[in-house]
Formats: sequence, structure tokens, C-alpha cells
Amino acid sequence: MERRAFVQKSILTTAAIAGAGLASAQKRPASKEVYEFRVYHMRRSLKPLDNFFSSALIPALNKMGVTNVGVFRETSLSEPAKIYMLIPYASFEDFGKVTTALNNDADFLKASTEYNNIPVDQSLYERFDSSLLLAFDGHPKMVVPSKDQKLFELRVYEGYSEDAVKRKVKMFNQGEIDIFKDVKLPSEFYGENSAGKDMPALTYMAAYNNMEERDAVWKNFSAHPEWQKMSKLPEYANTVSKIRKTFLERLPYSQL
Repeated sequence: MERRAFVQKSILTTAAIAGAGLASAQKRPASKEVYEFRVYHMRRSLKPLDNFFSSALIPALNKMGVTNVGVFRETSLSEPAKIYMLIPYASFEDFGKVTTALNNDADFLKASTEYNNIPVDQSLYERFDSSLLLAFDGHPKMVVPSKDQKLFELRVYEGYSEDAVKRKVKMFNQGEIDIFKDVKLPSEFYGENSAGKDMPALTYMAAYNNMEERDAVWKNFSAHPEWQKMSKLPEYANTVSKIRKTFLERLPYSQL
């Protein structure tokens, strides 16, 4: 009897531990993507950069498992032109591995020969900015837009302090993303800026069919009763000091 009781107790204890482990795993947040966002400040024709992206960099990234690479330009066709590139990675570790692998990939290096041999007096851009963004808990994976969604809005929210931005991220996670979904505001990704310029900040992108649709969904968002209530909560006061909006369109070879 004592042995039987001991065995039964052991089984129950093991099951309890396993159950606790399962519960812990179920509570563990989903892995969050990391986004590298680049802005190229162009000097000359876009064609050599287009060739590099479409024939060298994007194919190499795809070969290494990095898909849905987006490339955009401003709808205003500003002068000098700016080119925007969004590269999604599974994690910071994946970003590091792929970046290292690119430097040693024979196919990529061969395909980059023309780009790397551009002389100094024909340099394509002044510089390019690069930022790393960590996806939000409430939107851990990118949503790929449909081909009908041809207008992209890049929104950068700057905060006066790191705490202000973290509170704004919490606001998104605790309800603002749900309100976006309710008014059918089609957000592609959300990321808290982890490295780059103009920090502290967060960045996200939405995609629309046209400007009329964009204006309509933002009007509905502003009037939404949950947003009206949430925007007045003291814990979210002074979370955004500046909003920068840029309207973009995809380039022909963009995968988004």
C-alpha cells in the first residue's frame, strides 16, 4: 500500500510539474519580429540601386530565409529622392546571423560587383539611415498587404523620454491596435525603435487602397468611443511629442 501510494504521489507530482510547464509555455509571449528600416538619401538616378536591390540584395536575403522585403519611394517624388527599405527578421539573433552571412556569400558578392564598383564621383546617395525596430507584443508578426493596397503611410511617433514611448507602446498593446482593427485601419507592422536616429520613438506602417479610404478610416478612428475614452486616461498623457507622416508607394520589385 505504501509503495502504491508513493507511486501515485509521484505520478501526480510529475503531472503537476508538467502542467505548470505547459501553462508557463502557454503564457510565454509569441516571438516578435525585428525590422531593419533603411532610408536612402539619393544623389543620382535610382537605377543602379534598383538593380542592386532586385538582383543582389533581395535574392540573397530570400535565400537566407528573409522574405517580404519592402522597397518604397515617396508619393510626392521629392527631390532629392528618398528610397525606403523594410527588412523583416525573425529575431535580433537572426538579424546578426544574416548580416554576417551576407558578407561571406559568394553569390551575393558576385551579384553586387557592379554596385560595389561605382566610382566616388558617381556615388548614388549621400548616406542611408538604418533603424532597428522590435515588434509590439500586440502585433508580433508583419501582415503582408494585398496588391490592391497601393498607398502606404509610414508613421513615426517621437517621445520626450524612453518612458513616454514605452507608455505609448503599452497604449497600442492595451487597446489602440484593437481599435485600429475595429475601424479596419490596415496596419502592416508596429515596432519600437531599438537603435537608429531620432530616438526614442516608435514606428508603424499602414496600407490603403487610396487616400479617400485612408481619410475615412482615420476619421472613424478619431470618433471611436473606445479611443475617446482611452486617449483621456492620465497614464497615457504626454506620450507623443511629435508625429511624422510619410506617404509611400511600392517599387515594382518590392515584395510588400
